[in-house]
Amino acid sequence: MFQAVSYEGTRSEQHTAVLGQLSALIRDEPSAIANLANAAALLNVFLADTNWVGFYLYDGKELVLGPFQGLPACIRIPLGRGVCGTSAAERRTVVVDDVHAFPGHIACDAASNSEIVVPIIKDGQLYGVLDIDSPIKSRFDDEDRVFLEKAVSLLVEQL
Repeated sequence: MFQAVSYEGTRSEQHTAVLGQLSALIRDEPSAIANLANAAALLNVFLADTNWVGFYLYDGKELVLGPFQGLPACIRIPLGRGVCGTSAAERRTVVVDDVHAFPGHIACDAASNSEIVVPIIKDGQLYGVLDIDSPIKSRFDDEDRVFLEKAVSLLVEQL
């Protein structure tokens, strides 16, 4: 069962607490959709200065909108297009300080100014991406990248 934890201490301590919460939320739950929905909700509550947290799932052709928290979003994203499509195609985390300067950026929410996208890879296969937007330029740093990659690793174990 989920137990709320206060987000006090250093960023590293906060990240450790949230990863523990995520692990507890998804443990023993076989539904990928339920786990992704809870992960989006948890990250949305924890991460300050964000306006969209969610997942796009790969259907074998393109990324399709999955569980998320925020305003309605683009439903389908081709591989290689925008930040999500680039992360998925290149299978690497992409951190963008200013989305308006990113070639091919897909503007789902005009309020978004920075973005981080972490690919979800299971057994060498693309499963989807974790996408987080912020209205603040340069919102995401390397510590966020490491934390979110660990969160995705926990999710991959349950997929």
